[in-house]
Amino acid sequence: MSSLSEFYDSLRHSKPSAPILLDKPVPLESLDTPALIIDLDQLDANLDRMQKHIDKNGMRLRSHTKMHKCPELARRQVDKGAVGVCCAKVSEAEVMCDAGIEDILVTSPLASREKVERFIRLGAANPGLKIVVDHKDSAKLLNNAAVAKGIIVGVFIEIDPGMGRTGIEAGAPALELCQQIGDMHGLRFEGLQMYAGNCMHIEGFEARQQKYAHILKKGFETLSLFKDAGIDVPIVSGGGTGTFDMEPELNFINELQAGSYAFMDIEYRDIGGLASEKFEFFSVALFVLVTAISQPQAQLITVDGGFKSFASDKMPPQFRDVEGLVYHWGGDEHGIVQLNNPSREVVLGNKLAMITPHCDPTVNLHDYYFPYRDGIVSEIWPITARGCSF
Repeated sequence: MSSLSEFYDSLRHSKPSAPILLDKPVPLESLDTPALIIDLDQLDANLDRMQKHIDKNGMRLRSHTKMHKCPELARRQVDKGAVGVCCAKVSEAEVMCDAGIEDILVTSPLASREKVERFIRLGAANPGLKIVVDHKDSAKLLNNAAVAKGIIVGVFIEIDPGMGRTGIEAGAPALELCQQIGDMHGLRFEGLQMYAGNCMHIEGFEARQQKYAHILKKGFETLSLFKDAGIDVPIVSGGGTGTFDMEPELNFINELQAGSYAFMDIEYRDIGGLASEKFEFFSVALFVLVTAISQPQAQLITVDGGFKSFASDKMPPQFRDVEGLVYHWGGDEHGIVQLNNPSREVVLGNKLAMITPHCDPTVNLHDYYFPYRDGIVSEIWPITARGCSF
């Protein structure tokens, strides 16, 4: 292997992407644990609910694959009606391109020559590949590479919603960047991206909507400037699961970049809905199956899932269908479960489904999904883009 690019290319083709069909379906109880499992009935219902909402309100859905990192799930979302997918990184986009997904937007900007050249090589073979830009220097870098390759790259200008993470300042700076892109022969302006990630997990519908509407004022001001300059903005991409039902009324985003709606987790469930304390428009479809492996004390039982099976920045996981069990982190490999008069007896060897605190980083800890229907697993879905954070 003579180059770093060859090394990265070899990684692309070493991971399976198609479902692995089992010759003989197996019950959930036979799985080795910890195992990342998907309730297919709930997943299908979530995909249908979101697409119905999108169609009803004349919007577009561009599902974010940084959440599930799975080509099979991306294909299902597109088959339901999504116009395409988002990817956070070039390596994720490579996985989705290899799997045949045609319309892909990379939602993070690039600033290094090596990464830009990698993106351009991918774009040359996949004309539906697009990317965001937020600075004139990175736009020039992208343009020069595109011209040298003889292609034109579709770009979205990313606006900073006030998070200070990525994006250009709203208003005149964004307009100036768009005008500069207009003079570049290798880039084609396709729209704006404005993702207010700092609003997605605000608890309480009214509080979330109020802050989100305030943040979007900068976006509306930017659109007005573009209109006055005679620049058409056909697509404004952004939003997410936490604001999906606010977008039609606010009328700024017309392409929704939701991801977590497909699986849901504790963090999203607890933000609250329009008329409820819990956000339950979408049902939890993703769980980690664990096994009770030890009982060192009468009121405690240990399961085989710890920090290497669940990711969380706020709270521990919770049990799906047994009340009176309280999970405590027990280290990398273990969870220590407090038995507070549980709704059913839990003994050694029992396998228990647990709701994830935060689905995105939890998925990135596992290699495969085990989707099931009526308690039966018939195929295994590779999490092909796991670890693709480069």
